[in-house]
Amino acid sequence: MFDLVSILKSGKDADADNEHIKTVFFYQTDKCKSLIEETFRFEGLSEPVAIENKQEKLTEYIRSKPAEIIIIELIKVEDIVVAAQRISNLLPSGSTAVIIGAQDTISIQRQLKQLGFYYLLWPVTKGELTEFVRDIHEQRDRRSGVGGRKAKRVSIIGAKGGVGATMIAAELSCVLSEVKHSSCVLVDYNYNEGNLDIMLGLSKFERKKAQQGIVSESLDASSAKSFMYKKSPKLQLLSVAADELDFNEMIQYKRSIANAISSECNFILEDLSASTGLVFNQSNHWLESNCIIIVTNSTVSSLRDAGRLYGMVNSIAASERPRVFIVVNHNMPEKYASVKPDEIEKFFKRKVDLTIPYIKDFADVILDGKRLSDRRNKASALLNNLASLVLGEQINKKSFLFKRSPKG
Repeated sequence: MFDLVSILKSGKDADADNEHIKTVFFYQTDKCKSLIEETFRFEGLSEPVAIENKQEKLTEYIRSKPAEIIIIELIKVEDIVVAAQRISNLLPSGSTAVIIGAQDTISIQRQLKQLGFYYLLWPVTKGELTEFVRDIHEQRDRRSGVGGRKAKRVSIIGAKGGVGATMIAAELSCVLSEVKHSSCVLVDYNYNEGNLDIMLGLSKFERKKAQQGIVSESLDASSAKSFMYKKSPKLQLLSVAADELDFNEMIQYKRSIANAISSECNFILEDLSASTGLVFNQSNHWLESNCIIIVTNSTVSSLRDAGRLYGMVNSIAASERPRVFIVVNHNMPEKYASVKPDEIEKFFKRKVDLTIPYIKDFADVILDGKRLSDRRNKASALLNNLASLVLGEQINKKSFLFKRSPKG
């Protein structure tokens, strides 16, 4: 019989042995909790750590004590896929995740598999549960099956240079990592220049040097980590420079590193300001992203290029089309805008997702190393809401009602 004792051992003396928890179970009902615990006891296994399935508990535990196997009961949830999407953004990519649910449809099973989850239909017998757990571990040992979730790719595209794409990329990465607790890699696609370090408040920052002879086939997650600059426990910056590589070689170099690290994080965010030269590049690799954020201001020239970008996304078949959000960033006082809000929506033939107001003291805040998204004003609320849109969360309209701070 397959020996699960050593694999599933949670270790009651884990602190003494310096072992981490191998299995954790987030439960909703006592009936499911009892069956899980009874099954593990019957098989002679150490019981998983059982925690009530509440958002704050799940977030805090996963952030502080990542487990190899995470079982999540979602019997009481109406939309399992939406809940799974939200949870997926919190889970370590190396963890094996199981959802227990009561909805028996092929489409749900297919969508959960695409998100990297095993699905166990409730109700389940003790024997079925035992076989299910065995299969998970056998597949985990073979590094096959559903496990090994890849990071979601988010491309922040500036329609013109100077519209604020880099600022939004920096702020979004900070909100996702520090507020939403998702691990992120922010990729700087500028050639040998750029100001992402300033936007992130990094001092004495130096780009990593590209290593000659490194090709995509030789890169793995371990070697890719050596190119990362750690901004915080959940946020890393990939910013590489090399005088000996030309523009296209540098882009491929960075993409190879990002691909290698994609199994180690929840999100890969790409700063693709128009100034990078990649926005209308023939390869258009950003069209392969899971989510695209088009940033424009309220000028005719910027909107015209944003319209071209939006048209490129819409040319993709609907079934394969990434999610796209349109952000209008006022990088000058609104009274100087040459295009009105209703004219912008008429141009795109859809509503704008977010309109960020002019931030008068923008330069002072950034140069002081502070975060725009940390402040209590409308611009801050909107930047936080952008992260919610990316995560598929409902936006709280009341968040727009902040009273402006003295600096707002």
